Amino acid sequence: MLQQILSISFLTAFLSATVRLAVPLIYGGLGEIISEKSGILNIGIEGVMLSGAFFSFAGAWYSGSLFVGLLCGVLGGVMVSALHTLLTIKLAKDQSVSGLALNLLMLGVTSYLFKLMSSGQSYQQIKTLPIIKIPLLSQLPLIGEAFFDCDILTYIVYLLLIIALFFYRKTNPGLSFAAVGENPRAAEAAGIPVHKYQWISMLLNGILGGIGGAYLVLAQLGVFTENMISGRGYIALATVILGRYTPFGMFGASLLFGAANALQIRLQTIGIPISPYLLAILPYAITLIAILGAIGKNSQPEALNKPYIKGSR
Repeated sequence: MLQQILSISFLTAFLSATVRLAVPLIYGGLGEIISEKSGILNIGIEGVMLSGAFFSFAGAWYSGSLFVGLLCGVLGGVMVSALHTLLTIKLAKDQSVSGLALNLLMLGVTSYLFKLMSSGQSYQQIKTLPIIKIPLLSQLPLIGEAFFDCDILTYIVYLLLIIALFFYRKTNPGLSFAAVGENPRAAEAAGIPVHKYQWISMLLNGILGGIGGAYLVLAQLGVFTENMISGRGYIALATVILGRYTPFGMFGASLLFGAANALQIRLQTIGIPISPYLLAILPYAITLIAILGAIGKNSQPEALNKPYIKGSR
């Protein structure tokens, strides 16, 4: 059994599964970093991803186009994030309560719409995105298949991570967005339109979260099922905390959770004598442990989860 686990074939398949399972978390986590750096906590990222998953499936199913499906997934994610933004910025409601409410709302809405969509029809499945091999890099031992033998959305998220890192560290607009999350009153006094920047951040949060949900449908499964996000939005939140609110820190944390999920799947595949129910809780147990390990290492923006009312003291 140990020899099988340590084999090159097992490790290659395990690493490939790790990356595939981490990609939705990376999209959701990157969207959450952008929103939280502007001071908006979006616990509703679970609902954003679920909306993206459903509307991407519906769009692709009815149009026959994966690109249209992706656009619909993006719009679905933006719709939920915009509602959260309206509640938390315009109406200054509690961000945590709003996010949780949106998660429950989208669970009900997508389940209902899917029932209507699938009424009287047999099993519905769409084609998934093709795999694009990068010459030479995809032939590297162990890591080649995992990182360079993927779909287009995986390659795009690599690029987005680099852009996000450069944006927040090297550009004046990036520093302005970060200032909004640290001290919105000082930012407003410096001429930065706080609410405008927060709206932009939440728009990006919706786009990225929607793509994260759409990825499950368009790149992995080709189907939609009720509550198919299954806590991935909450895990994406944990990757942001564990990654210390940095793009590549979050990327590493996403790979950790992806590895935990991939491990339990692979161990079940080779028939390891451990209850599958115990293996299934592994990713969520690691999430809790990671959050506990982050206690005392607070690096969140100072104004996170604190509604900013212009002109207030």
